[in-house]
Amino acid sequence: MNLQIAGHHIDITPALRSYVENKLDPVLRHFDRVSGVNVILSVEKLKQKAEVTIHVPGKDMHVEESGDDLYAAIDAMFDKLDRQVLKYKQKMQDHRGGKKADIHAVE
Repeated sequence: MNLQIAGHHIDITPALRSYVENKLDPVLRHFDRVSGVNVILSVEKLKQKAEVTIHVPGKDMHVEESGDDLYAAIDAMFDKLDRQVLKYKQKMQDHRGGKKADIHAVE
């Protein structure tokens, strides 16, 4: 997996990098077929913004969150991403086995 963390108008400190990596771990535990992750952290006047794009087979998921505190924005962003990944994983499992289950239920 390829992880890129970039900052716009902000320096990415080792503490900030490790915080993002720690928040990404639960997402990767829920879905292990992630090929790449791009994280962009930015500061615009008083607004702190965090964006992430995650590359999975067949889809790219993009989430962004902003707020007064960068760490709170990162938390909220990864919560949203985790929900999207779980929904995508469930959809993929339903898609594979769902048609067979419906056919057997009708018979």
